[in-house]
Amino acid sequence: MFKATFAALISLMAAVSGAPTTFSIPPTLLEARLSAWKAGDPSVKPAVNQLIRSADKALGMLPSSVMDKKLLPPGGDRHDYYSFGIYWWPDPEKPDGLPYIRKDGVVNPASREGIDSVPFGRTNHAVLTLGLAYFFSGKEAYAAKAAELARVWYLDAGTRMNPNFNHAQAVPGRNDGRGIGLIEASTLPDLMDGIALIRPSEAWTEQDDAGMTEWLGAFYRWLRTSRNGLDQEKASNNHGVYYDVLASHLALYLGKKEEAEKRLRDALVRRVDAQIRPDGKQPHELKRTISFSYTIFNTDAFLQLATLGESVGVDYWNHRGPQGQGLEPAMDLLAPYADREKPWELGQQIKPVGRSSILPFLQQALRYEENPGYRSLLEKHGSEKKDERWRLTR
Repeated sequence: MFKATFAALISLMAAVSGAPTTFSIPPTLLEARLSAWKAGDPSVKPAVNQLIRSADKALGMLPSSVMDKKLLPPGGDRHDYYSFGIYWWPDPEKPDGLPYIRKDGVVNPASREGIDSVPFGRTNHAVLTLGLAYFFSGKEAYAAKAAELARVWYLDAGTRMNPNFNHAQAVPGRNDGRGIGLIEASTLPDLMDGIALIRPSEAWTEQDDAGMTEWLGAFYRWLRTSRNGLDQEKASNNHGVYYDVLASHLALYLGKKEEAEKRLRDALVRRVDAQIRPDGKQPHELKRTISFSYTIFNTDAFLQLATLGESVGVDYWNHRGPQGQGLEPAMDLLAPYADREKPWELGQQIKPVGRSSILPFLQQALRYEENPGYRSLLEKHGSEKKDERWRLTR
């Protein structure tokens, strides 16, 4: 007797309702953008056109897999994900450079070579891009390409990645992988939403869906029980916030709604109250050598939690901690810096940062509450972000 997986069930629900079963992108928002595009809304058309161009480019991608990397992970299984800490460099005072030393905020280019982090992120991002293009256009070629990319990285026996991050962000001479490496899994929500978007297509089969649910279920168990996973759950900075984003999205995808809701409610205290001051500052991020970059990065994670919270009725925007901590104060602090003329004076910033990355945050905040200051900044600087696809998803 056939026993439907949760993924198969929500696929059926989506087919009946017409709504995609995304979690990091509100389904109602996608439907509204689709309706606006079909109606010829000029505020949406450029973003959809750009999305289609990106998807057309992705059609030419060769599938990547963990088997492509040049370096063999510790333990000798090439199916294991493997990467290096990006801020770690050879010690110039040691003949062999070992153990590596840390230079916060300074990326070692060698950390990007011959390992899995770059193709992993590129694959997940492409699956979402193609999934969105399929949603807006109905073109089967986009769904078929997204399915191909996902199968090669996650499902096919000869090329699939093992569902763990045991060897993420290893540091030569120090360790074979760290919990901190889980930050590189922050693109998995792209994969999950991309898969949700292509479910109506014949290119994504029930067998594919069951296989992906199995893989993500195994990764979720690893995340919740492994040394590296538990290490990141305890993190008190951006790593802890992104852990909750990932764990909550996985729980929602796997049908563990109560687990997701509990984690998202707990994060109001454990993450928002603990990491954001009443004046909106994020002290753990401000002490970094690229404090502006990390403030943006962590604010994005908080906004992702807010979006996930919409799925289970957890309100991040109106939450206030005992001293007035909240996501809105954090946004009020950050928003003015969308203006490139406003100097960053809250901490070190040893390299340039793209101010336009704040613009999607403003658009998301305006979904929660009208704010003339936010809207003015968005109208004044909105054209500065060349990739306009955020207008469809935030």
